[in-house]
Amino acid sequence: MKNVDDLIDSAAELAERGLSKGEIADELNVSRETASWLVERGGGSEGAETAGTTASADIHVDWSALGRDSTRLGYAASAMADLLAKQGEAVDLTVGIEKAGAPLATAVADRLDTDLGTYAPAKHQWDEGDIDEHGGGFSRNFAAIRNRDCYVVDDIITSGTTMRESIDAIREQGGEPVACVVLVDKMGYDDIDGVPVYSLVDVVRVDREE
Repeated sequence: MKNVDDLIDSAAELAERGLSKGEIADELNVSRETASWLVERGGGSEGAETAGTTASADIHVDWSALGRDSTRLGYAASAMADLLAKQGEAVDLTVGIEKAGAPLATAVADRLDTDLGTYAPAKHQWDEGDIDEHGGGFSRNFAAIRNRDCYVVDDIITSGTTMRESIDAIREQGGEPVACVVLVDKMGYDDIDGVPVYSLVDVVRVDREE
C-alpha cells in the first residue's frame, strides 16, 4: 500500500469481510482511531461527511516484504532474538501477541530455544465503544504461563495499549515479562510498566512549525 486511498480501500474490504475495527487496526498496523477513520471514509462520501471523525497523526507501517517470505521473516526474528538474548537468565517462554506477533514469536522462540505461548488482545473484539480490558486471553493450544519468566513479541507498537495489556495479563497469570521486542516502535518506548522494550526500528516524529 502506497497511499491513504489504498488504506481506505483495504479498510473497507476488511470491514465487508466482517472484521471488527480492532482487527482492522491490527491488520493495517494503525491506531484504533485511524482504523475507525479509514472505515468511515471507506463508507463513501456521505458516510465520511456525517461520521464527524477527524484523522489524527499516525504512521502506517507495511512490513509485508518480510511477512510474505519465511527466509526474510527468519532473518528479522534472528535480529529480534539477538536483542533479547542477554535479558534474563532463566527465560524459557516466548509469548507472541496475536495476530502478527505470533509468527514472529514462533521464529524468535526457535532461535532462543524457548517454549511458545500466544495472547489474543481485547482489541480484536472491539468495534464500537470502550474495549473490555478483560476481553483478551491466552491460547490453550500453546504453552501456559505457569509462573514463568517470559519474553513478549509483537510486530508494531502504535500506542503501547496492547503491549501494556499483554504485560498485565501475563502478570495476572503469575508470570514475569522480562523484556519485549517489536519490529517497529512508533512511540519510542524504553520500557512499559517497568519492562524493557527493544525494537529493530524506532519512529521519531518531527513536527516543524512554519
